[in-house]
Amino acid sequence: MKKLISGMMLLVMLFCCLFANSGIAKEGKICVVTTIFPIYDWAREMIGDDEGIELTLLLNSGVDLHSFQPTAADIMKVASCDVFIYVDGESDEWVEDALQETVNPDMKVINLLETLGDDAKEEEIVEGMEAEAEEEGEVEYDEHVWLSLRNAEKLVAVIAETLGEVAPEKAETYAANCADYIAKLDALDMAYGEVVEGAAVDTLLFGDRFPFRYLVDDYGLNYFAAFSGCSAESEASFETIVFLSGKVDELDLPAVLTIEGDNHRIAETIVGNTQSKSAAILTMDSMQATTAKDVSNAVTYLSIMESNLDVLKQALSR
Repeated sequence: MKKLISGMMLLVMLFCCLFANSGIAKEGKICVVTTIFPIYDWAREMIGDDEGIELTLLLNSGVDLHSFQPTAADIMKVASCDVFIYVDGESDEWVEDALQETVNPDMKVINLLETLGDDAKEEEIVEGMEAEAEEEGEVEYDEHVWLSLRNAEKLVAVIAETLGEVAPEKAETYAANCADYIAKLDALDMAYGEVVEGAAVDTLLFGDRFPFRYLVDDYGLNYFAAFSGCSAESEASFETIVFLSGKVDELDLPAVLTIEGDNHRIAETIVGNTQSKSAAILTMDSMQATTAKDVSNAVTYLSIMESNLDVLKQALSR
């Protein structure tokens, strides 16, 4: 990937010069570039009806963020924008090189993992999970920070504050939008807490990757999964299937969960190897491949988290 990024840089610098000198590309607007949908939607909520900001979603093809490879045009957008917001972590390794080519000395950059500080969590391997080989001494942080409503409250506040620094005359508007949005996040957080408090089950089991570490930690839930959230594995071993199927039986779990996508074969195999073979297969949306097309269909961060709450309620109820 580093060789690919480096090979693009000469083109990027040329394009950025043309972009900066064209006088028409930005049309006087503030350019805000985001990598994934949750960040895009948070920024959109902070911006409100401000037509002076041009907001871009980079990962807009439906490709999972773990498989994303930036084009020269993507790097050019990053290098020339006014505000760039990204997660950091394993999937954003390309960003460091792209930021070295910035042509905007006043660019504001928000790194979500860095912003969370001590609230960022290291990836973990729980019992029964397929473990990937890691370099000795290397610490990998779980990048799926947006799947915590409590994280979201902290992060949108930083986004609103940064927008206010770029456009001080509108800072009060962004702050007001932020306060309204945080109230909605807080209400949904309380709804999650109520569902978990009244649940018959306190454990989730994923026959898939598990990007919901921040969410389960927020509400004190336990979990088992076939893979960690950033795992590149797609095949579960016989031992993993047997272990997870046994946990469904042992804990009398009503559901085996998956994340978005069409391939639920591992979850189906787990259920097929349980004693009752009656556990439902349910899907929670981790928002790793949400696109602008979904946005045009009125999909929002809050609407997805509300849908996830409905799924969670089923998964925790016998």
